[in-house]
Amino acid sequence: MTSGGTGQPEADRGENSGVRTALAGLTTRGRSFLAAGIAAAICSYVLGQSDLLRVGLLLAVLPLVCATVLYRTRYRVAGSRRLSPARVPAGSEARVHLRMDNVSRLPTGLLMLQDRVPYVLGPRPRFVLDRVEAGGRREVSYRVRSDLRGRYPLGPLQLRLSDPFGMCELTRSFSTQDTLTVIPRVEPLPSVRFSGEAKGYGDGRQRSLALAGEDDVIPRGYRYGDDLRRVHWRSTARYGELMVRREEQPQRARCTVLLDTRGPAFQGAGPDSAFEWAVSGTASVLVHMLERGFSVRLLTDTGSSVPAEGADGFAGASQESADAAGLMMDTLAVIDHSDGTGLSRAYDVMRGGNEGLLVAFFGDLDEEQAAVAAKMRQRSGGAVAFVLDSGSWVREPTDVPGALDRGEERLRMLREAGWTALSVPRGASVDELWRQADRARTDAAAISGAFGEGGRV
Repeated sequence: MTSGGTGQPEADRGENSGVRTALAGLTTRGRSFLAAGIAAAICSYVLGQSDLLRVGLLLAVLPLVCATVLYRTRYRVAGSRRLSPARVPAGSEARVHLRMDNVSRLPTGLLMLQDRVPYVLGPRPRFVLDRVEAGGRREVSYRVRSDLRGRYPLGPLQLRLSDPFGMCELTRSFSTQDTLTVIPRVEPLPSVRFSGEAKGYGDGRQRSLALAGEDDVIPRGYRYGDDLRRVHWRSTARYGELMVRREEQPQRARCTVLLDTRGPAFQGAGPDSAFEWAVSGTASVLVHMLERGFSVRLLTDTGSSVPAEGADGFAGASQESADAAGLMMDTLAVIDHSDGTGLSRAYDVMRGGNEGLLVAFFGDLDEEQAAVAAKMRQRSGGAVAFVLDSGSWVREPTDVPGALDRGEERLRMLREAGWTALSVPRGASVDELWRQADRARTDAAAISGAFGEGGRV
């Protein structure tokens, strides 16, 4: 990512504005010289000493001349910024490369380079550049790091010009900015098989008709190059011309990842809060499913999804899967608590059809919302829920009487509805809980199969 501005950086316009800018740029040394010169001139008038007047004029004129010359200086420089990388996980570092090119025919003086960065990324970087020859360039870099996800503006780049005597400093800025995107942490997950993913992928994948248009709803006419083994003789006899069968291809598995963003469902804030764990877990599952070739959709409790997402979500294991993951990570980088108090809007969205595998990250659930979540299971081939008791992330669960019992009751409701539901303790690993969910599903399937064969366990 590169941004730059060629020519002279932004400066004040107008004669009066130029005078004010030049005088405002006087340093402490310049102001001291000016004050000493004025004082010497006054003393020379009072004492009648002409030599003292010459000294006072010299002291007063020097900073004014330096300010005038510095303001009239016209440097033609080009500045650029490059982020490596432009999208970085929370807690990781990114490097910002700055480059200054002198595109004029004259060398520059001493330049002080400064870049504006938000305070969460670290201190404001400052660099001193020596004289840059005509047509020359200087490159510097600095590192930024944030434990909080989000989108952070970098810039504009500022140049601070100084005269050789240190009497005056003027700051001029470029107008361009860049954006650093800090995405949630993504943990690599092991490959497991949940019930429901067989509906369209893997060993139990379904077959679907490859429709190329409305003409393919029925066996289409023979085209040059078609395999004669695909000729559909019954249709050929009916229409009086060669008709061929439609091709079949595997249908891509679908996975919906539901993130509960309700404000009342989460307590605490900061990088170690329950909500940030849920966002990080959502990101990990999305990336994992895309890598496995699923059509993945991100859904929130508000019923919204990722902009530009298709009806079946983003397709994985394709050339566009990296772009799809980037769009989802950009969405999760800025996602925040919603104003909603229920999960009904997400349920309404899922009522449109089979969601395939459903993976949900829930905050605190009361009885009503647990019932809504239980009904979501009916719209999926398999369902895995990670339930966070956010209160236990900010205090001990035993501090609230009955907290553990209420949490177990919500998990029981989900499990009875067919969910593979797990409670998320404070500081848990997404990788380990993913494995636990697989073991819990396998045990539940084994028990169900044993009862189906005669009730023996």
